[in-house]
Amino acid sequence: MQQKTAAIVVIGNEILTGKSEDKNASYLIGELYTLGVALRRIVVIADDVNEIARVVRECADGFDYVFTSGGVGPTHDDVTIEGVARAFDRSVVRVPELEAMLRSYFGEGINEARLRMADAPDGSQLIRAEGLRWPVLATENVFVLPGVPELFRSKFDAIRERFRGEPFYTRAIYTREDEFDIAPQLDRVAGGHPEVEIGSYPTFTREDYRVKITIESKVEAAVERARDELLELLDPAAIAPGE
Repeated sequence: MQQKTAAIVVIGNEILTGKSEDKNASYLIGELYTLGVALRRIVVIADDVNEIARVVRECADGFDYVFTSGGVGPTHDDVTIEGVARAFDRSVVRVPELEAMLRSYFGEGINEARLRMADAPDGSQLIRAEGLRWPVLATENVFVLPGVPELFRSKFDAIRERFRGEPFYTRAIYTREDEFDIAPQLDRVAGGHPEVEIGSYPTFTREDYRVKITIESKVEAAVERARDELLELLDPAAIAPGE
């Protein structure tokens, strides 16, 4: 079963300096998990063309999907389009279809700053979807999304089903034992079930349990097998109902 992977590239000096809070990566984390896509990397970088090109190309080569956030607009620091173009050794061209849409929308108010929104890496795809005024721009496996959270969400929501794969199956065990005491059991089950991912998350604020253990895989039967073995190894008297 082939696992689809993804990376998120958040672009913007305002994120790195704390002027704005990034909300798009945290939103996309949950969406990709729901769709069965394994998020493998999140990178936050400045509005620097060369850095955008380097990181985007590296992520595009390493993962199935890359989602960029920010740096698309009419101002001098909106350089994501140029960066993505350089990542694939392409020129930036004005897309006639986008230009026509912009001229129709702005009418006499159209100017060169607004027309910059019609620029794209040569050969890019325009993804249209119901409910979208403006199509989503994709270059190779890179999907260019705006930084404004409301626009980011609306654009991703419109195309999200194209990324849907086999779901993740997850089971949880809650124990009142200390994480140090259960580490050998976790190691044993993780080593014997390489097809599952086991996570251990201690808490210091709850009274009903001390550690939450998660067992996750694309194969539901594998999750159940690992869970059953782990329950046999853990102290049954310490198992808690959980959340």
